[in-house]
Amino acid sequence: MAATPMVEKWKNIRIHHSHHHPRVRNVNEIAPLTFGQRVADQFANMMGSWTFIIIQTMVLIVWVTINVLAWAWRWDPYPFILLNLALSFQAAYAAPIIMMSQNRQASKDRVQAENDYSINVKAEEEVKAIMHHLEQQDELMIDILHHLETQHKEMLDKLAPPANGAPG
Repeated sequence: MAATPMVEKWKNIRIHHSHHHPRVRNVNEIAPLTFGQRVADQFANMMGSWTFIIIQTMVLIVWVTINVLAWAWRWDPYPFILLNLALSFQAAYAAPIIMMSQNRQASKDRVQAENDYSINVKAEEEVKAIMHHLEQQDELMIDILHHLETQHKEMLDKLAPPANGAPG
């Protein structure tokens, strides 16, 4: 049985969806971390934790208390110059190491933002393809409805008695 012109029309304009975009990347697998990057990240995680703040606060309280209350041996009497030196030394090394970790994280965040943008573009392409496909389905449904209405009218015309009252 040969296809009707309407079937041929819809076969010819049928959408065959294809993907024209690169694969989504996992930002965590793009480049392995070097030893220095892992150390900087662990150092930043440790220095930026409540555990570190609490331990450092306890050490400072003990240091100051011993040096203020000790009568016999005060290794760092007031104004705590040795403590100042130790904290300055800690800050001098901590700040650059934490900045290294932050720079690496910022670079990773840039890649993640690019990846998010790429995913959004892909999603937009997919939504457009789906919408176009739905529009084609709507057109096809309208064509089918029109075809059914035409057939229904033809059948009613065949079944209706002649208008002049003469037998058919």
